[in-house]
Amino acid sequence: MNMQDASKKIEGTVGSKKLFENDKVVVWDFVLQPGETTPLHQHERSYMWFAIQGAPLQIYDAEGKDVGLFPVPTDGVFVLDVRGDTIEVMSEIGKGATVPSLHTAMNAGTEPYREILVEWK
Repeated sequence: MNMQDASKKIEGTVGSKKLFENDKVVVWDFVLQPGETTPLHQHERSYMWFAIQGAPLQIYDAEGKDVGLFPVPTDGVFVLDVRGDTIEVMSEIGKGATVPSLHTAMNAGTEPYREILVEWK
């Protein structure tokens, strides 16, 4: 799939609701119900998140291929470095894991998932 085809399929943003934006950051609230999947979305900025209510997140690439289950504990803090087509986890939790920057995520748990995500400009 070339990038032009991929961009036509991108339907979502990196969060459920934008809470704040200035010249340094964008802050998002992100909620995902059990079994719910995000729209295909692209991360273009490095970011961090705080899991208010954790859940296991199943990640899929742009073609729907399973790229791994990412367990997210409640109160977990994650730092992620976006490098073109890849995101690398830099925080202690999940350190070294990589996922495509263009992906979907499904709440594979039984409880709602919620995080506050902060993108750095």
